[in-house]
Amino acid sequence: MKIIQLIILIIIFNITLNAQYQVVIIDETDSPNEPSIEVNPNNTDEIVAGANLNSYYYSDDGGNSWTEQTLESSEYGVWGDPAIACDVNGDFYFFHLSNPVSGSWIDRIVCQKSTDGGASWNDGTYAGLNGSKVQDKEWISIDRSNNNIYVTWTQFDAYNSSNTNDYSNIMFSKSEDAGETWSSAIQINQTSGDCLDDDNTVEGAVPAVGPNGEIYVAWAGKKADGTNGIIFDKSTDQGVSWLNEDVFVTTFPGGWAYDVPGIYRCNGLPVTKCDTSGGAYNGTIYINWTDQENGTDDTDVWLIKSVDGGASWSNKIRVNNDAIGNSKQQFFTWMDIDQTNGKLYFVFYDRRNYSDNKTDVYLAISDDGGTSFENVKISETPFNPSSTVFFGDYTNISVHAGKVVPIWARADGGNLSVRTIVSDGSGIERKEDFLVSEVYPNPSDNEFYFSFKIIEESTISLSVIDILGKEIYSIHNNEELSRGKYVRTFNAKDYNLDSGIYFFKFSDGKNIKTTKIIYQK
Repeated sequence: MKIIQLIILIIIFNITLNAQYQVVIIDETDSPNEPSIEVNPNNTDEIVAGANLNSYYYSDDGGNSWTEQTLESSEYGVWGDPAIACDVNGDFYFFHLSNPVSGSWIDRIVCQKSTDGGASWNDGTYAGLNGSKVQDKEWISIDRSNNNIYVTWTQFDAYNSSNTNDYSNIMFSKSEDAGETWSSAIQINQTSGDCLDDDNTVEGAVPAVGPNGEIYVAWAGKKADGTNGIIFDKSTDQGVSWLNEDVFVTTFPGGWAYDVPGIYRCNGLPVTKCDTSGGAYNGTIYINWTDQENGTDDTDVWLIKSVDGGASWSNKIRVNNDAIGNSKQQFFTWMDIDQTNGKLYFVFYDRRNYSDNKTDVYLAISDDGGTSFENVKISETPFNPSSTVFFGDYTNISVHAGKVVPIWARADGGNLSVRTIVSDGSGIERKEDFLVSEVYPNPSDNEFYFSFKIIEESTISLSVIDILGKEIYSIHNNEELSRGKYVRTFNAKDYNLDSGIYFFKFSDGKNIKTTKIIYQK
C-alpha cells in the first residue's frame, strides 16, 4: 500500500514541476510606473493594463505579447492613478484622474470604456466633480449580478493644504448604465482627515462587492479620538445608505505613509476584497496592507478578515513567511481572489534575500482562507531602485480561473519598466531553489508523506507545527542535504495529537513554505 501511495505522490510531484511561468516586459521605454491590470473573466486570454501617466496596454494571447498605446480624452484629459476593471459583458474600463482643458487639475474621476478588448477607448465620462476640489486615488468594483459599477476615492478640499479648515474625505459614486452616467458623489466616512496626503489624511478606499450585493470599503483613516487605523464601512442597498458609525478594524502601527530605503515614496494603504466564489470561504471579507509594526527596518504584509459582514475581525495575519523580526522590507502589496475557487493571491516587493536595497517581487498564495501562505519569488533578478525616481504607489494583480496576472514596476536605478508573468492557467507554482509537491494523503488518519526536490545542496529544516506555531516534531533541523528528490513520513498517531489542522513547515535557509495538513483520528 505504501508503494502505491509513493507512486501516486511522485506523479503529483512531477505534474507540479511541469507548471511554469515566465516574466514578460510590457513596457520599458516610456518610464512607466504605478500599473494596474485586469483579466477578462469571459476570456482570460484578453488582458488590459495601464500605467502612469497615460499608457495603456492590451493582450489577446494571455499576456505573452502586448500592444502599447497612449490614452487620450479630448474633454477631460488624462492624468495618473490608472485603475482597470472589466464588466460582465467583457467590456473594459480605464479609470484615472483628470487634466481637463476647461476646469481644474484632477477635479474629477474619469472613466473611459473599451468594447474591443482594450484596442480603442471612448472619450469618457466622469464622477465627483465638485468645483476645484481635488479628487484622488480612485478604485472600482463591479457587481457581477447586475453590472453596477462602484467607485470610491479621496476628495481633498485643497491638496497639500495645512489649513485646519480643509479636509479629506472618502467619496462614493456608482453607475447603473455601464459607465454612461454616474450618481452624485456622497461622503461615506464619519471622521475626516487633513489634506497633507500623509498619515492623517483619509486615503486608500477600495470597494468590494459581497455575494448578496453588499458593498464593502476600507481605508486608512482614524477614529473620532484621533487614533489612526483601518476604517471599514458597508452598504446593503447598492450604496444608497451606509453604516451610521464606521467600524474601526485595527491600528496602523507607524502610519500608512512610511519610509523604505531607496524608495522615493512609500505607503501601506489597504486593499479590500470579498469572496463570492460560493466555496468554503464565501462571504469572507479580506483587508490587505503593509505596516511597520515590527520597526522601521521591518515592514510586513498583513491580512485581516471578517466572516460576519464586517461586524467583527480576526487578528492580524502575516502574509510574508520569512523569519519574524529579521529586519527585512516587504511593501506595496495588492491582492485578488480567484472567484472560481476562493484562492487568495498577493503581490508585493520583497527584500528577504538581501542585506541592502536589492528588491525582488513575490507572490503569496493561500487556499485556506488566509490561514497559511505559500510565498513564491516571481521576478527573474533583483533590482536596486533609486530614491530619486518615483515608480508608483502600488502594484496590482488580477486572477480568474487559475489565470494569475500580477503587474509591477521595476526601477533599475533610473530605468523604469512594467512587467508581468505568464502562467499556464493552472495557477502559480514555485520556481526557486526547491519545489514542494502536495502532501499525500491529506486528510489522513495516520501517516502523511511529504515530498520535496532540492535543486542544489541546501540546509534543510522540516517540522510539523500546530496552528499556534508550536513545533510538534522536527524531521530535519538545519541538516545538509544534497541535490535530489526526497520523501519523508510523519506518523501523527505517534504523537497523540487531537484531530485538527496542522502544518508542515519547510525551509532551505532562503525560502519557507508551510503546507496545511488535516489529521482525522
